[in-house]
Amino acid sequence: MSTFNPAGSVALVTGANRGIGRAFVKILLDRGSAKIYAGARSTDSFDDLRALDPERVIPVQIDVTDAGQIAAVAAQAGDIDLLINNAGQAQFAAALIDDDLAAARADMEVNYFGTLRVTRAFAGILGSNGGGGIINIASIAGVQNFPLAPTYSASKAALHSATQAFRFELGQQGTTVVGVYPGPVDTDMAAGLEFDKDSPEHIATSSLDALADGTEDVYPGEMSSSFEQALRQDPKQLERDVTEMARGVLEAAAN
Repeated sequence: MSTFNPAGSVALVTGANRGIGRAFVKILLDRGSAKIYAGARSTDSFDDLRALDPERVIPVQIDVTDAGQIAAVAAQAGDIDLLINNAGQAQFAAALIDDDLAAARADMEVNYFGTLRVTRAFAGILGSNGGGGIINIASIAGVQNFPLAPTYSASKAALHSATQAFRFELGQQGTTVVGVYPGPVDTDMAAGLEFDKDSPEHIATSSLDALADGTEDVYPGEMSSSFEQALRQDPKQLERDVTEMARGVLEAAAN
């Protein structure tokens, strides 16, 4: 696998207004990125982030479900060589087989189709600028379904598959593609989860390190790395363990 050093890069970070995305912007600044397009559905909350370096941090409005906004940002940010697909959401729907498909559609629209739209819009730009790199923020829920968040898990599984396809299709133009599979992270999305959580800063640092050293799949944090080991050793036992964990959570909630 090829490598990509973010020093001197021009990056686009989606979902940059909080959590992991905000951490990426700060760490890219520390590592010497020349310019960072900080993308979010609304740029109203970017004042403090842009204040870190008004010359290098460029807020852009990008809803990954809006093809028009994506096209507008692609026209503005034709100089990028690093794309960080971080925007995501979790409905935490109760059941995958529920009659109402709204939650499943919403998770898939952002986590899978949103990433696909953005990557398609910028793939040619990356190629024209020398190949560059892509980081996709997936989840361990995408390699082992979490029964308490089945629609989120399914959407992240689709993203995992797309990441492998991107690696195949874009490798010919010299684009390095990294998939990142964190467990629970200390962000607003995971605020209600009773697990030990990794920091957004560690996720961003691990991802950029992987891009620079040629690691294709990143399992940052203790829970994530333990899942990777279990997947290698006995994936069926991991499925059983996660199922039992989910049953325990439901029983505790009922009592």
